[in-house]
Amino acid sequence: MLDPNDRKILAALQQDATLTAQALGDRINLSPSQAARRRARLEAEGYVTATTGRLDPARLGVSLQAFVQVQMASHAPDQARGFERLLQGLPEIVSVWTLTGESDYLLRVWCADLGALNQIIHGRLLPHPAVARVHSQIVMDQLKTFRGLPL
Repeated sequence: MLDPNDRKILAALQQDATLTAQALGDRINLSPSQAARRRARLEAEGYVTATTGRLDPARLGVSLQAFVQVQMASHAPDQARGFERLLQGLPEIVSVWTLTGESDYLLRVWCADLGALNQIIHGRLLPHPAVARVHSQIVMDQLKTFRGLPL
């Protein structure tokens, strides 16, 4: 079970995973050693699954973000595995979800420009034998970014 201090630690780590034990303790009114022990326990129990940095896409030259819905023509296991291997091999596809409804997959894509998106869709996704249809939506503006899970 998570107590209020555990939730405060998790909330703080979602905002800044680089906090030292001293800074984390100061933020939630615990000693550095208590904060460090709690953090280590939360990490060991799997509440914290990774510590990563958020990069600025524009500074990296990947200024186009799109969501691509894929409807499959075949749901045969070998076809699905082949399609999923294709997705894993495309670094521009940063997230993949399987869905209920008309589309089978939702892909989040970051790439340099429309030409690069076109190459991913027409050069890589549509030629796959299991793919029936692809529908893309280009992101015009992102009004809210992921700030962490609700605690």
